[in-house]
Amino acid sequence: MTAAAGLIATMALPAYAFSTAGAFDPSASLSSVETGQQTLAVDAAALDSTVSRDAYVAPSKDDVAAEKAKVAAEAAAAAAKAAALQVATVASTSVTSKASASSNSGIVVNPPSGPYSGEAVVDFAMQFVGVVPYGSGASPDTSFGCDGLTQYVFKQFGINLPRTVSNQAAMGTRISASDAQPGDLMIYSIGHVGIYAGNGKMIDSPDWGRFVEYRPVWGSYYFVRLGI
Repeated sequence: MTAAAGLIATMALPAYAFSTAGAFDPSASLSSVETGQQTLAVDAAALDSTVSRDAYVAPSKDDVAAEKAKVAAEAAAAAAKAAALQVATVASTSVTSKASASSNSGIVVNPPSGPYSGEAVVDFAMQFVGVVPYGSGASPDTSFGCDGLTQYVFKQFGINLPRTVSNQAAMGTRISASDAQPGDLMIYSIGHVGIYAGNGKMIDSPDWGRFVEYRPVWGSYYFVRLGI
């Protein structure tokens, strides 16, 4: 029994072991959590700020129609401008092509008329047909060489030609046969000149023993227009 009592005494806990002074208190822990709350300070200006939105007004039917009309007018103006530019480009190309052809051949295409009436020149020259003989002169009172006839006739229209065929040819502009008009000069490579009368006819002072003639064109020649 003595041994058993000693075992019991040994297993018994001391009295201070049952003290609650250092024990965990759940309610105290919860209280500490609840009282440890955080606070956030917000500026009053931030609270008063508001998000602004742009005002939107739906366009009226008149506004929509006006805008469509404006777009259509601008498109029409652009189309007209493009068409005008195309016409100008075609015209410029045509002129350039003609100028190039003229410079390459030495012949002016579609030349302007001279500063005189070609018909009047022909009518004036016709009065000497069959009247003034061929010679070395340049006056109806004596005789007409081929270049003397042209010199005398054109002088009456304000154009002073020198003598010799080559010099007279250099005074004008070479033109194509399709552009020839009455009153143009006809230049022959053999050293002869006459006045084109139209319809395949000419007026010239041909040779010794003959008079000024009105006759069909003949041989190889080219046309020169004076005053251009």
